[in-house]
Amino acid sequence: MDMSLPFQIDILELIFKGIVIGILASAPMGPVGILCINRTLKKGRWFGFVTGVGAALSDLIYAILTGVGMSFVIDFVKNPNTKFYLQIFGAVLILLFGIYSFRSNPMQNAHTSNGNNRGSLWHNALTAFVVTFSNLLIVPYFMMLFALFAFVTPAHKIEMCVGYISVLFGALLWWYGLTWLVDRIRGKFDDNGIVIINKVIGCIVIIFSLIALVGTIFNLYHLPELASLM
Repeated sequence: MDMSLPFQIDILELIFKGIVIGILASAPMGPVGILCINRTLKKGRWFGFVTGVGAALSDLIYAILTGVGMSFVIDFVKNPNTKFYLQIFGAVLILLFGIYSFRSNPMQNAHTSNGNNRGSLWHNALTAFVVTFSNLLIVPYFMMLFALFAFVTPAHKIEMCVGYISVLFGALLWWYGLTWLVDRIRGKFDDNGIVIINKVIGCIVIIFSLIALVGTIFNLYHLPELASLM
């Protein structure tokens, strides 16, 4: 009678994972994050948001490529012991990344001058896409996130499409919220504001990775086994 219930739970769980992955992939304050903030301050909120849209589309492409690549080694990854150690490894690397993000100063080597030329919305989105797409380091970061969340389920292609759309939605949600916040406090925002945001992001990533690490080690939560989804 409730045959559809497990399917609905799996879809909802995959959507939630995708949204969290999209947010975590977009949150680190790299060159595009600084570019998004500066365009919001100098050109307006929607110019900043379409900058995030360009970055999110680039992240989506890399997410799909990463997922397809990991699907070829799914027989190795689906082993419970292997998956456990991959999740531990991913949580530790994300923890180190959060510490690095907290300690770093994103404005140290930033070139934020954009001149007075606003350009079109399409141009702003395209330049952000190119900047993000040129950063190949996003691939190992996605691999860590996918391993941590047991996100790749190649036998369920439709569900994976929903998952990738959720990653895009999570990224867009992050950029929308960031530009909204910067636009609201634009009168009080300066380079120190970017540094503060970066430290807050670092703290969030650190807390999240510690929760994931402790939860994995002590089995406080159960991530569905890939073997049961195949």
